[in-house]
Amino acid sequence: MKSGGKYSRKDFLKTLFLGSLMIPFLQYCSKKGKSLLLKITGTDYVLGHKLWAKDFPEVSEEISTQYLIVGGGISGLSACRFFSQNNENDYLLVEMENHLGGNSSSGQNKFSKFPLGAHYLPLPNRENTEVIEFLKECGIYQGDDEDGDPVLDEYQMTFPQQERLFFKNSWQNDIVPQNSVSAETKAELDRFFKMMNHFRDKKDAQGNYWFAIPVHDSSREDEVLQLEKMIFRNWLESENFNSEELLWLMDYSCRDDYGLGIDYVSAWAGIHYFAGRKNNWSKKYKDQVFTWPEGNARLAKHFSKYTERKSLSDHLVFDVKIRDHYVEVFSFDNLHKKTRKIIAQKVLFATPKFVNERIFDSKKAGKFNYVPWLLTTITLQNDFGGDEELAWDNVIYGSDGLGYIYDQHQNVEQIMGEKVITYYRSFSTNDCKRARKKLYHLKEDQLKKMVLEDLKKAHPLIEDFIIDMQFHKIGHAMIAPVPHQIFETSEKAKTPVGGRIFFAHSDLSGISIFEEAFYQGLRTAKEML
Repeated sequence: MKSGGKYSRKDFLKTLFLGSLMIPFLQYCSKKGKSLLLKITGTDYVLGHKLWAKDFPEVSEEISTQYLIVGGGISGLSACRFFSQNNENDYLLVEMENHLGGNSSSGQNKFSKFPLGAHYLPLPNRENTEVIEFLKECGIYQGDDEDGDPVLDEYQMTFPQQERLFFKNSWQNDIVPQNSVSAETKAELDRFFKMMNHFRDKKDAQGNYWFAIPVHDSSREDEVLQLEKMIFRNWLESENFNSEELLWLMDYSCRDDYGLGIDYVSAWAGIHYFAGRKNNWSKKYKDQVFTWPEGNARLAKHFSKYTERKSLSDHLVFDVKIRDHYVEVFSFDNLHKKTRKIIAQKVLFATPKFVNERIFDSKKAGKFNYVPWLLTTITLQNDFGGDEELAWDNVIYGSDGLGYIYDQHQNVEQIMGEKVITYYRSFSTNDCKRARKKLYHLKEDQLKKMVLEDLKKAHPLIEDFIIDMQFHKIGHAMIAPVPHQIFETSEKAKTPVGGRIFFAHSDLSGISIFEEAFYQGLRTAKEML
């Protein structure tokens, strides 16, 4: 198998010959494979489910703060940053997990770091000045050149080869199907991308983009709102987009960013995937993204100076009482098995809607769809793939999964050793609750079978090279932008409670991307001050 090419008769005979030489080796690997290490990790849903029972010990400790932030994902971290940069240092952040970062978390083995959630950040739009300022603070954006183009740290951007697609039994560069597609399909793809370019620049009479980041800045014209009420597949059909390859690309793209495919997300969200990013900040780097072996955990780490000695992990907030001049928040310390009462003047819940509904009766999450995800980090022998070059993003056409990331792709040391990849899979369905229960109950061998059946479509012998597999279950990974989600359901969820309790999360944007979570934390912290 050669990247971007086709099998020739010569290649076929060569493969047979090499295969015969490798039979003893593969037999040995198969024996070794039977005892390969399988491990399951995941978000602490057992602790989270204690919110249902609320069987916690009596308060044994009391602490006070001016501002309390509940939730240590990007929204909560962004709020901490804003408080600190605006000379407000009397704040405290509490987080249920034993680490900060939320879906921007990571793991590590002796060969590589690897993501346990979000793993890249596209270049922001030039209008996203707050995100750009954050990137400058991180040392990723290093100022402008003499032409006004941003100078970016190339070591934190995708190296070649960025992405490839296994399509019609061979690998091709890029994930847009190209090999042996019909003239009709090529014409459809060309027409679609021209339409997306039009949508990318389209503004209303007030000068608002139809599709903006953050979503809050998008147009609210009737024609825009109608797109948000339609299913994406129906819109594609209405525009006579019918080719198998184009519909696959649309479905893959939506599952990759939203968890749900074209049968479930709104037309507005489907178009936003292509038109929301303007590619207008950098001329040189507009097709690249920022990425790291540990994924967006690298970005989460940059917030650490704002949470040092100002955060408590392993803390589950389970009750809130609003008093005349303050708020009482009750939090279970899972590490020490005790309950703390935190007295705050104002509280920011940077937590998803399904958590908030267990604390506030007025904050129901019935209309919010959370897609379950499975991430699988696989350590492979160093000769996996032979002379085939792994891309950063490796996608398999027609796959139930979303392909895999080569975690060591950004390794500048060029150390030749065991390879580490992370496979992503969302469960695109009209019943996320049922899919979530099924995912929680799947055992190691069942997960192994599910993942390998997918990967063997492109790598038939992959099992012979596996050293270990770590499965990471995320039951409520992200909000899915189904029709009516963004401009109706999510907007209403921002409403503060009692003038002292505020809300910030990417749920309130209806799209779960870094910029939206960052914006929600910033927006709400400003409002609180």
